Amino acid sequence: MITLDDIREAQARLKGVATRTRLVAWPGAFPASRMLYLKPENQQPMGAFKLRGAYNKIAGLSDAERARGVITYSSGNHAQGVAYAARALGIRAIIVMPSNAPAVKREGTAKLGAEIVFVGPSSDERRVKAEELAARHGYVMVPPFNDEQVIAGQGTVGLEILEDLPEVEMVLAPVGGGGLISGIATAIKLIRPSVKVIGVEPALAADAQASLRAGKIIQFAADQVSQTAADGLRTQSIGTINFEHIQRYVDDIVTVSEDEIQRAMRDLGRNPQTVAEPSGAVSVAGFLFHAAELPQTRVNVAVISGGNVEPAP
Repeated sequence: MITLDDIREAQARLKGVATRTRLVAWPGAFPASRMLYLKPENQQPMGAFKLRGAYNKIAGLSDAERARGVITYSSGNHAQGVAYAARALGIRAIIVMPSNAPAVKREGTAKLGAEIVFVGPSSDERRVKAEELAARHGYVMVPPFNDEQVIAGQGTVGLEILEDLPEVEMVLAPVGGGGLISGIATAIKLIRPSVKVIGVEPALAADAQASLRAGKIIQFAADQVSQTAADGLRTQSIGTINFEHIQRYVDDIVTVSEDEIQRAMRDLGRNPQTVAEPSGAVSVAGFLFHAAELPQTRVNVAVISGGNVEPAP
């Protein structure tokens, strides 16, 4: 389990690298007793929160490890986070991506100088390929979520929320592999245990909710999770390290429909500061359309995890 010191060390390491995103008040009409602020991680240099965890992991490598190069597997945002961090630190990066990853993410990763290896749509397939290449060539693995240093980096989002809005009562964050929610929940609960931390994921890829309910990790089939438009949340199961943190610190996980994700994206797209990709819009969709399932809190924050939207044809 990571500690608060781990997250604070990550925050110091990320200073001047990751953008210190500022909360944005939701312009929509809510009762005076229900306020929503947005944490716009779409404003990171490569368009998503993933830079935080990737840079924290890679910056902590020894000189010998850096010389070997790094490898990861990702549908897009972690790929770009690793590519960005590796370029900043002068390290070779190899990325295993699914062939159906959005073009905007494939092209963004390539532009950052990473070498890309394509595989099929299964999250297990890209993980196995990356592990195979790491074993063959000696690359250092930078996991997309199941890693303590990655989790600590993502946890800096939680520190910033508490610094900017000490009176916050509930934080909602997307759940894919579990890195973001693990880090945020750990940071918040170790400082303000009374704050509710809620995960949100697509109903078509609700393995995290199923796992939390069952008390054990539940894996979904690749053809099931690939149906959601939220490509960043198509992981077939959450990580073991992530699940340990989720069980201890996350209060609940709710799910949203594809229509609700699209409606939230349209609402967020009215402000250039808060443009969200489908994965980035799920937490807002949870707040807007599932209020009855959420704690009745007054001051709330929803994390926009990314804004790398595939342009319309």
